[in-house]
Amino acid sequence: LARAAGLPLVAINDVLMHAAERRPMADVLACIRDGVTLETAGLRTALNAERHLKSADEMARLFAHLPDAIDETTRFLKGIHFRLTDLRYEYPEETRAGFANPQEALEAFAFEGAELRYPQGIPDKVTAALHYELALVKQMNYAPYFLTVHDIVKFARDRGILCQGRGSAANSCVCFCLGITEVDPSIHDLLFERFISPERNEPPDIDVDFEHERREEVMQYIYRRYGRAHAGLTASVTSYRTRSAIREVCKVFGFSEDMVSAMSGTVFGWRSGTVEDAEIRKLGLDPTDPNLARAIDLAEEINGFPRHLSQHTGGFVITRSRLDEVVPVAPAAMQDRTTIEWDKDDLDALGILKIDVLALGMLSCLRRGLDMLGSHYGEHLTLAQIPAEEPCVYEMISRADTIGVFQIESRAQMSMLPRLKPNKFYDLVIEVAIVRPGPIQGDMVHPYLRRRQGLEKVSYPSEELEAVLGKTLGVPLFQEQAMKIAIVAAGFTPGEADRLRRAMATFKRVGTIHTFQDKMVKGMTAKGYDADFAARCFRQIEGFGTYGFPESHAASFALLVYASAWMKCRYPDVFAAALLNSQPMGFYAASQIVRDAREHGTEMRDVDVNLSDWDCTLEHQDSPQDTRLHPRHVSQAAHIQTRHAVRLGFRQITGLREDDMRHLCQTRGRGYDSIRDVWLRTGLSPNVLAHLAEADAFRSLGLDRRDALWAIKGLGRAGDKEDLPLFRAHVSSVIEPDAHLPPMPLGEHVVEDYRHLSLSLKAHPVAFVRNALAAKRVLRSAELEDFPPSNGRNPRVSVAGLVLVRQRPGTAKGVIFMTLEDESGVVNIIVWPKIFEAQRAIVLGARFVRITGWLQNEAGVIHVVAETLEDLTPMLSVLSDHGSDVSSLARADEVRRPQVREKGHPRNINPLPRAMPTPTSPDPRVVQKALPRGRNFH
Repeated sequence: LARAAGLPLVAINDVLMHAAERRPMADVLACIRDGVTLETAGLRTALNAERHLKSADEMARLFAHLPDAIDETTRFLKGIHFRLTDLRYEYPEETRAGFANPQEALEAFAFEGAELRYPQGIPDKVTAALHYELALVKQMNYAPYFLTVHDIVKFARDRGILCQGRGSAANSCVCFCLGITEVDPSIHDLLFERFISPERNEPPDIDVDFEHERREEVMQYIYRRYGRAHAGLTASVTSYRTRSAIREVCKVFGFSEDMVSAMSGTVFGWRSGTVEDAEIRKLGLDPTDPNLARAIDLAEEINGFPRHLSQHTGGFVITRSRLDEVVPVAPAAMQDRTTIEWDKDDLDALGILKIDVLALGMLSCLRRGLDMLGSHYGEHLTLAQIPAEEPCVYEMISRADTIGVFQIESRAQMSMLPRLKPNKFYDLVIEVAIVRPGPIQGDMVHPYLRRRQGLEKVSYPSEELEAVLGKTLGVPLFQEQAMKIAIVAAGFTPGEADRLRRAMATFKRVGTIHTFQDKMVKGMTAKGYDADFAARCFRQIEGFGTYGFPESHAASFALLVYASAWMKCRYPDVFAAALLNSQPMGFYAASQIVRDAREHGTEMRDVDVNLSDWDCTLEHQDSPQDTRLHPRHVSQAAHIQTRHAVRLGFRQITGLREDDMRHLCQTRGRGYDSIRDVWLRTGLSPNVLAHLAEADAFRSLGLDRRDALWAIKGLGRAGDKEDLPLFRAHVSSVIEPDAHLPPMPLGEHVVEDYRHLSLSLKAHPVAFVRNALAAKRVLRSAELEDFPPSNGRNPRVSVAGLVLVRQRPGTAKGVIFMTLEDESGVVNIIVWPKIFEAQRAIVLGARFVRITGWLQNEAGVIHVVAETLEDLTPMLSVLSDHGSDVSSLARADEVRRPQVREKGHPRNINPLPRAMPTPTSPDPRVVQKALPRGRNFH
């Protein structure tokens, strides 16, 4: 081939692995790539282990018979002088009309924005900060970058898209005055060097969150403004975790799909680790089987290995010259997008500027909520105009009544809130940051709480450190505080303090942290601090260096925490509708959002073909909300402004297209009077109408789901011949006698609701088995709040419910946190590692579970520490029984068999349909499948 092409030979080895012993992994990866097993791989795998890196002497020996190839290879390599540092990245030259250069434009925009931010006059502190920051921006030549972000934010706001900058950018007065962030760093005393520092010599990183449903508009604006040849999204590397490694390696070894699912199912969440032999034996497998053991070993070896290159969530790279002259580019899987093939760490290493255009679901929720406030309550507000520091909002937060509230809705946050009892905005900043791995691992949470609750005296080793730690009661909680301690107490420069932060973040890999430790301890002792205190202070900072939360980031998030909490407190109807319309997002499923809204006095109404829109909407509410408030929320009644009920939208029904439902709404006029009327006026297929019937959306026509399905089965059969003129006369002459279908039991209605709506407004599944649970002395979750202690000790109780959430935080040392729901509320469960390992299958697989354990009630935070678990999932089959005992259901009388309309009823259109909904009970397996599996969070 070389002779025919007139080319010289080079000595290469077509390397697949760095060492010969990696050949099995190379073979497995080849099979994964091509989707084949080892048995059927054929020539896709290597013939031997020779395709590994070899020394120069070994290569010379192998190619001794081709000395010219050795010489040509050496010559070729010597001719390659390229280094990555040879790349010259140039940011687009951003200018604005009327200004000579980007720096002049930036300065004008910054002071113009400052006048808007401070209408009473720009404070001297802010003026000084702006001059300092702008001088540093000029020195680093970053003005075009700031102008780009300013332009993107302006585009979004001109189109009514909510957005907010966050992260270290919130440390900048320039960003605040440009409207990029809403956090005033002069108030919060944030450290600008956390954002830009000449000693770091690294590009600034500005993150801007946009409404998750409208971010694509912003991204396409960037492509239009700069051109596809000059803008692209960065990539991110997705690596194997234990679960994915087990699945793919076991498939390569030819194991069956059910066996692969069972194996991967033994791994909780996304943790890295291995599958224990005991768990393998529980599956009925032999861990000593050579084939299985080899597969497990290779799965462990591949764990952490790069799996594929995916698209970053929103990091844009923009260049002055063509993008492909700097980085390799490729078309994205999504239309009208271009990606580059380097990840963010590569970009940082080369000093390439990146703008993060991110999506945040809560911004979509808040925008929808603000729109509803304007249209239904006449309250035309922006985020900045939401009334600040209302006591009732903080009272609600302190009760941990925060389902759906941004950032503070998780189990850990809810456990912290009654102890922290936030009563001002900065408390929310601390709350966002304190439930993080850094403060937890640095042993900062409990000292802060003890001081907050008055159980420990607040003390400071010096006045200068009191100025740094005063806001957090002497306990460092933020990265900025760690940097200020180094600056104030140890004599670090701001740039050195930032290098300390970065060294702490990488100390496990780089190992340079000890150099800073010596400098910090010596610097503090030189200033008169005790050496033991200096060492302890450094260890505390080191404890959260990797995961410490920036105060600027926490402050940006705290703004959204308060805004969402205010809306939930004052207008729970608006908040619930906006939250449902912004799904998927957050921590809770739609059924929990609905239950919480009802507890706050909001009436929830079913999806209906004549009343619903695609989104959830607000309707006038007749009865006062006080009568529907849950007892635990009665104290909040005076603050709730709810005057509307929430009508569930068609978006809640699985399997429907938005375009179809919007068309149905447009052609509805004053309403439909029969299923045939819906069919003829909308032109929707019987399949779409069947989805509506399965969701029980025809009740305004006097039809429940069974009657509606019967009628729909008679539409369009025999190839839609009845819609042709030739057949209309024949069809209309066929009169089908009314069929007296047996009424569908309430339990079946609930099952079908969960199958097609993921929730039910008719009843809760657990209510159907309450009598049986009461016989076992199983308590309702609401009864735990006032359960008396037993001889001053934690009482032993039994609870049962559907599994909503399973959590295994990395800082919890293997503890599982479960959330169960019954008809009266939710209950939080703690499962210690030993209990989890002994009853892993129930913890991970049960949908309806009974927990017996010890009740804990600390500051109003209730938990049950599990001692024994019992899988009660089979009990839910009672929902499918016609003779279900519903005597314990408070709302059982709300589901009645509707009266059948005679006029225009489609039952008179066709003879008996070929397939009709069966009047028999559904299979218990169908019942179990319809109910929620529970969400897993790691």
